[in-house]
Amino acid sequence: MIVRSCLGDSDDIEIRHLHIFNEFQGVIIYYTTLVDTLSIYRDIHKPLMYKPRHLEDKSIHLDNLMDTLMNETLYISETARVSDGADILDAITEGSTVLLIDGIPGGLVLDTRQIEKRGIEQPQTEHSIRGPKDGFIEVLDSNISLLRARIKVGDFRIKIVRIGKRTKTRVALCYIESIANPKLLKEAEKRLSKIDIDGILDSGYIEQFIEDHPYSPFPQVQNTERPDKATASILEGRVIIMVDGSPFSLIIPAVFNQFYQVTDDYSERFIMGSLVRFIRLLAIVFSLIFPALYVSIISFNPEMIPTDFAVAVAGGRAGVPFPAVVEVLLIEVSMEVLREATLRLPQQIGGALSIVGVLVVGEAAVGAGFASPITVVVIALTTIGSFATPAYNAAISIRMLRFPLLIAGGMFGLYGLMIGLIIIMNHLLFLDSFGVPYMNPVTPVSKQGLKDSLIRGPLWSFKKRPSHLHTLDDDRLGYEGVPKAEPVLQSNKQGE
Repeated sequence: MIVRSCLGDSDDIEIRHLHIFNEFQGVIIYYTTLVDTLSIYRDIHKPLMYKPRHLEDKSIHLDNLMDTLMNETLYISETARVSDGADILDAITEGSTVLLIDGIPGGLVLDTRQIEKRGIEQPQTEHSIRGPKDGFIEVLDSNISLLRARIKVGDFRIKIVRIGKRTKTRVALCYIESIANPKLLKEAEKRLSKIDIDGILDSGYIEQFIEDHPYSPFPQVQNTERPDKATASILEGRVIIMVDGSPFSLIIPAVFNQFYQVTDDYSERFIMGSLVRFIRLLAIVFSLIFPALYVSIISFNPEMIPTDFAVAVAGGRAGVPFPAVVEVLLIEVSMEVLREATLRLPQQIGGALSIVGVLVVGEAAVGAGFASPITVVVIALTTIGSFATPAYNAAISIRMLRFPLLIAGGMFGLYGLMIGLIIIMNHLLFLDSFGVPYMNPVTPVSKQGLKDSLIRGPLWSFKKRPSHLHTLDDDRLGYEGVPKAEPVLQSNKQGE
């Protein structure tokens, strides 16, 4: 048999011969590890043994057998007739059952796939205080259902393509047809079609192939495990890319301010959301420049700090044999190694090791004279500030850029620090994501976008969708004016 020769002698392949209605010779082929065997017996094998009651007195011609099976016999909801041998093999390897009948070209593909999956849980990388607690999992169909449950419109579209010569991974483009820019969709499909690789194992593979500037430390594609965040992006006019086998979906296009925003900003009132967002952005800037600023002032401009504090710093550094830049680099590298070690350790001991490691290593470094107490404090505050970045890939870029800024500050002082910051800013202004400027809405300036950048404006002020997305439908709020509370209960003094 041709199918048998192509599939080989794998032990989990099942080829079962049967007599259809006691008249026709047929065979069903499937992988036992990918299908629901009970469904095969109940919905396929058993109905094929006997004719339906309304057809018992009628003869069925071979030419009409396939239509009769699809429409009047089998209990499988998803059936498709295929004629190409490659399509038959693909269907079997994906978990479907194929029915072949002697004398009829092609076959019948029956959806009987059953793959083990974990339950829907709270995302591990994006915790929220207020908001939905469900997250994407590794099964594409389940992830799409989480979006469908939130977006209840008929023009919510799902386009599925297969990428990977050997894995043939399903990749889904999700968008609202009446909102998303057709040029963005066309560009996304174009970039996906150019991917030629053996296999796609995670959405990160897709991200590396479709980003505009692969050599930039800053991510140009946002990823998320949260269905509510993906839904909000779709409603803004963005496109979501989901990969079968990955709990992370990709959001395109992405701009810089998206990477320090979280869903809690919109669940809370805008005053609290703006305050928390401003503190978060301040912590990100603080974690980027604080070590380099400390080294620059200590090494080149100590006159800029108060005298009493300068004396205290000098006393703490009295026994340290290294220059300030070397000292900070050693402690910074040690913290990065400790952070990576605790990230890879089992969860039960990772937290304990991080606390013990920081206390023991920091105290030992100060006691041995390798570092001053003020340096340990600076690195500790810098590390805490880096944890404020919600997006992990954006946090890595900040951590990486900290080292060249530190070296520039150690070599040239504040002048080197400023030159480094100017280079970083120029690079950010140069970047774009799918044709959208990376620093939007700061440049080019967008009045509507500035309401949701450094601070978060009231929800009732977001009357238009982001202008840089060039959506088909710009209006997203029909409410006019500021909401005013009207008294519901009024005291009746005469009746009191």
